[in-house]
Amino acid sequence: MAVTEVKNIENKKAGDIELNEAIFGVEVKEHIIHDIVRMQLANRRSGNACTKTRAEVRGSGAKPWRQKGTGRARAGTRKSPLWRGGGTTFGPKPRDFSYKLPRKVRKSGICMALSSRFSEDNLVVLDAFQLEQIKTRNFVEVMNTLSIDNALIVTGALNENLEKSSRNVHGFKVMSSKGLNVYDILLHKKVILLQDCLGQLEERLLS
Repeated sequence: MAVTEVKNIENKKAGDIELNEAIFGVEVKEHIIHDIVRMQLANRRSGNACTKTRAEVRGSGAKPWRQKGTGRARAGTRKSPLWRGGGTTFGPKPRDFSYKLPRKVRKSGICMALSSRFSEDNLVVLDAFQLEQIKTRNFVEVMNTLSIDNALIVTGALNENLEKSSRNVHGFKVMSSKGLNVYDILLHKKVILLQDCLGQLEERLLS
């Protein structure tokens, strides 16, 4: 088991805790993390770009001029993709870019991302993060005390004061353990785990 210290919001040691090596001590395989990040970004694409084909463009279906004798190139419709205002050839249509990787792969990717942050000494465990009121200044003061300027904060239970106090601070994101994912872990320099979320992570990732 990997042992790390638990801190409080005053940046003082509150004890030690053993972290499950099946989550925080696995081998990092970059190709798996790459595949998961690609999947997440693809699933976030809206895919609603749409262009009109020559069949959908508004306009007359009459032949612009006779086939021969004018000296101009023959034309059969004003909706031709060659004409200004005509249809688009092979343009984008609404589509779904999303796809899924196997559940075991997605779980192992989260473990690898957490292991990577732990091995880099960029993982912090806090005993609790309770703010008396919703105030951005209080959140910033705690982060300054911890000397952290960019982090993903993972909670075990709903913490409204923390979520609302941090949402206007650039570089920070508060997320429950149920929504933890590879992309957000890699997007932030540090990962702050509240102690009450560790059991939930083990239940989710090792089941």
